[in-house]
Parts: sequence; structure tokens; C-alpha cells
Amino acid sequence: MERSERAALLFNEGFNCAQAVLGAFGPGLGLDRELALKVAGPFGGGMGRTGGTCGAVAGGLMALGLKFGPTRTGDEGAKERAYGLVREFFEEFEARNGSVLCKQLLGCDLSAPEGQKRAREAGLHSSLCPKFVRDAAEILEWLLELE
Repeated sequence: MERSERAALLFNEGFNCAQAVLGAFGPGLGLDRELALKVAGPFGGGMGRTGGTCGAVAGGLMALGLKFGPTRTGDEGAKERAYGLVREFFEEFEARNGSVLCKQLLGCDLSAPEGQKRAREAGLHSSLCPKFVRDAAEILEWLLELE
């Protein structure tokens, strides 16, 4: 099973978007599944339901960090490589979806009770978020294959 499919399954099981992406990729990058799910837990809803960066994007960036993040101070080459991959990830996700911000992707602000109610009543998490999870996972698969 491809990791993008695994991410979609995790989301459908009830994990948030960040957990779904990092949970699908983390184990292959040295982070066990349980720890990946814990670490990514607060990033759903655009960072703890603040409507900021989409959790699927955040999960993807955490996975990129596991693979390419610098581990020594002064390693500017690794830092720039990681930052370059982040920019590529953002550009591709925005090209597919128009934004990387949760509140823009969903068209409502999850930081407000009325925004959460609107998202719930409109079924936005089940109608829109699975695509964002799959897109983030596909982009991540592509970037990991390039390197």
C-alpha cells in the first residue's frame, strides 16, 4: 500500500490531518507510529484549530524534517536543502488547492465556535480534508523520491 493511501486510511479512521500524514510516513523515516501520532496530534485544524497552516501540510513538513533536517549546528547545506524542499512542498500544495492555510481551504475559521459549527454542519472535514491529506502525502512521496 502506498503511503498516500495509508494516510487517507488513517484520516478516515479518525486521526487528524497531521496525524494521518506523519503517521503514514514517520515509521519509514525512523519515527514509530505511536510517537508520530502523538507528536502530530496538536497540529490538526490548522495548528490546534487556529486555522493556520493546514495540518496535512504540517505533517508533511515534519516528515521532511525527519528525512532531511539538519542535526548539527552550522550545517547550512542541510538547512538550505530542507528549506528548499519546504518551499517546493508549499508551492505544489498551493498549486493544487489554492492555499496552505486551513481557514482558506475550508472557507471558515476553526478558531471560532461558529466556524467549527459551520465546518461540522457542512461536513467539510469529510468532504474536503481527505483530498488535502492525499495531496500532502502524494507531494511528500514525490519529494522523497527526488532526493
